[in-house]
Amino acid sequence: MGGLTPALRGHIAMLLFSALVAGSFSLGVMVANEIAPAALNAARFALAAVLIGAVALGTRKFRASHFRAPWRFLVLGGLFAAYFVLMFYGLKTADPVSASAVFTLTPVMSGVFGWILLRQVTTPRMALALAIGATGALWVIFRADWSAFTAFEIGQGEMIYFIGCVSHAIYTPMVRKLNRGEPAVVFTFGMLIAGGVILTVFGWNDIRSTDWLNLPGIVWIGLFYLAIFASATTFVLLQYATLHLPSAKVMAYTYLTPSWVIVWEIALGRPVPSGLLLVGIALTVIALVLLLENDAKPARAPT
Repeated sequence: MGGLTPALRGHIAMLLFSALVAGSFSLGVMVANEIAPAALNAARFALAAVLIGAVALGTRKFRASHFRAPWRFLVLGGLFAAYFVLMFYGLKTADPVSASAVFTLTPVMSGVFGWILLRQVTTPRMALALAIGATGALWVIFRADWSAFTAFEIGQGEMIYFIGCVSHAIYTPMVRKLNRGEPAVVFTFGMLIAGGVILTVFGWNDIRSTDWLNLPGIVWIGLFYLAIFASATTFVLLQYATLHLPSAKVMAYTYLTPSWVIVWEIALGRPVPSGLLLVGIALTVIALVLLLENDAKPARAPT
């Protein structure tokens, strides 16, 4: 990967990010009703912080100057903590299909906040890619069933999750705005510590009332996957990508999540999707090719 540009590395990071996030949906559904959202995510942030902190220490990335203006980490940690908690609260009543449809609004919102915070402009090519990706994602989410799409209704759970998605959309451009040259692993560690503190204060009663020693095994499996792969690893990938790609391009990879979920389902022994569903997957891939091709073109020599 030494010959790749930072932008292409950012795309590869987000490709891996989308695959890991997709796995958290399957496990998240299995543990959502077994433990309080605040308690689960507080433990998730704590475990992820330990992992990221160990990596930062092992690679000697820490510098005292990295932790000046700690309010930045509180802002970022609060935004991401809000997203995760609201997601689990929303999924208590929201249909997973409807919630996934709400999630596809995140790239568009991220593009809006990217313009507000960073004055990042969405080009016509990028807008076309986002539109194609949104169409493909909705096609997959609703399993190529028009009646399922027309029956979509906004309930309380969907509205709660939508607020969480707004937090996620703000977080992406905010990383670039608040970063002052800190390495991604250090910046992620600061965000995790701040988010963990916020979640601990917010969910202290839930944490105390949770019978940690007698939780079902699936909760611990889900917790460690969420902490290691869907938190520590994806946070670093997201931090890196947001420093090298526009916010709308970063969040466009969320369109791949439904397709990756199907891959996870196949890996777990579930039926292969129909040919109609593969049309939606193809559309999301086309959207990403449009985004990737734009960065792959060599820059013109100065005249």
